[in-house]
Amino acid sequence: QVQLVESGGGLVQAGGSLRLSCAASGIIFSLLDMGWYRQAPGKQRELVASLTRDNITNYLDHVEGRVTTSRDNAKNTGNLQMNSLKPEDTAVYYCKAVRPSGAVYWGKGTQVIVSS
Repeated sequence: QVQLVESGGGLVQAGGSLRLSCAASGIIFSLLDMGWYRQAPGKQRELVASLTRDNITNYLDHVEGRVTTSRDNAKNTGNLQMNSLKPEDTAVYYCKAVRPSGAVYWGKGTQVIVSS
């Protein structure tokens, strides 16, 4: 059974940093395309960063330069380093994985709250 579990969220002051992790199990991690999404209250879920199995990255325009995504295939883990956090970064952050077959998996999310 495939599971994605996010961790690393929490409460941080504006200007601070957080590192989110996504631990995958039940799947060959190196074959996955990974994505980090977020959803703020009353808003649609949006893609923050993506990292393909070929290590091609893509970032949401207004987080680029503050956010870095990476992966450690040996540890079956994806990461999202977020710096210079702003109150508008407050959201639940989700990890998404896509198999080559197109099967999609989501984690349950981790809450990030940035206080001003």
